[in-house]
Amino acid sequence: MDVSILIPCYNAERWIGQCIESALLQTWPEKEVIVVDDGSTDGSLEIVQSFGARIRWETGPNQGGNVARNRLLELSKGEWLQYLDADDYLLPEKIADHMKIVVNNPGVDVVFSRYIQETHSGGEIRQGLGTMPEPRNDPWSLLVRWDLPQTGALLWRKKAMVDSGGWKPDQPCCQEHELYLRSLKTNHRFIYSDDVGAVYRQWENGSVCTKNPREVHQRRLEIINAAADYLRESGGLTPPRLWAINHSRLEVARQIWLYDPDSATHIAAEIHSSQPSFHPNGPFSRIRHSFAYGLGYRLLGFRGAERLSQHLRLSVQR
Repeated sequence: MDVSILIPCYNAERWIGQCIESALLQTWPEKEVIVVDDGSTDGSLEIVQSFGARIRWETGPNQGGNVARNRLLELSKGEWLQYLDADDYLLPEKIADHMKIVVNNPGVDVVFSRYIQETHSGGEIRQGLGTMPEPRNDPWSLLVRWDLPQTGALLWRKKAMVDSGGWKPDQPCCQEHELYLRSLKTNHRFIYSDDVGAVYRQWENGSVCTKNPREVHQRRLEIINAAADYLRESGGLTPPRLWAINHSRLEVARQIWLYDPDSATHIAAEIHSSQPSFHPNGPFSRIRHSFAYGLGYRLLGFRGAERLSQHLRLSVQR
C-alpha cells in the first residue's frame, strides 16, 4: 500500500531539509514525498529543489497552510496520507509502525498516537513525550478534551480525508481539531497506536494560534459545542462524554476568566445547565490545585473558585 508523505512549507529554510530527509528515510518502502511551497520568501524553495527527483514539489503564491494541504491532497497518489509540517520531523519507523495497525485492522480510517514534543526556548532544546489519557478507544472524548494529537502523529486513509472534505481553507487555528470533528461526524474509524514516531517542535515565540489566544478560545469552544450538539442529536452523548465536554468547557472558561470574567461565567452557567452534577475533579482532570479548586467550585461556584484560585496563586508568589 502506497503512502504519500505531504509537506506544506512556508519560510522554513532552517528546518525543511531535516523534515524532507526524515520523510525519505522512512523504512516503509512504498512511499512518495511531495512538498508544496506556499510562496516562501526565504531560502526554503532552493532547499526543496536541491532534493531533485527524490521528491515531487511545486510552488505558488502564499495562500495559507490549509490551501497548501488541500493541494497536496490533490497531488497525492497514495492510498494513505502522512501529513508533516515543515518544522517537524518523523522517526524512521513511524509510517511502518502505523501501517502495521492498518494491516491488522482493515476497517480503520485514521491511525493516531502520541508524539514527542521538542520545545525550543532560550536557546535550549527539551524533549518530552506527549500524553494520551484514557479512554484511548473513544476519539470523541479525546477530541473534546483536545487530546487527539497534532498533524504529524496521524496516518489517514486518503478516501477518509476526501470524504471529510479536506482541510477548511479559512480556519485560522485549531485546524486539525476542526478536521477531526468533520471526520468523526462522517463515521470514520480512528484507532490508537502505542508507537511514537512524530516529533513536534514548539517555539518560545508561539505559533500563529498562540499569538491570538482569544481566537483560539473561541474556535475551541465552537468545536466542543459542535461535537456536543452532534452527539446529543445522534444519541451518542454518554455521561462520560458529557463530563469530558464540560471539563473542556471549564478549562476554556478558566482561561477566558483572565480577560473576560463575564463571558467565562456564562460558559460556567452553560456547564451547570447541561450537567448540574458536574464537578472539576474527575478521571481526566488537568486543573492545577485540583483539590482546592474542586472544593471551591462545589462550595462557592465558578466565580468563587476562580477568586480562591487567584488567592492561592498570589500566596505562592509571595
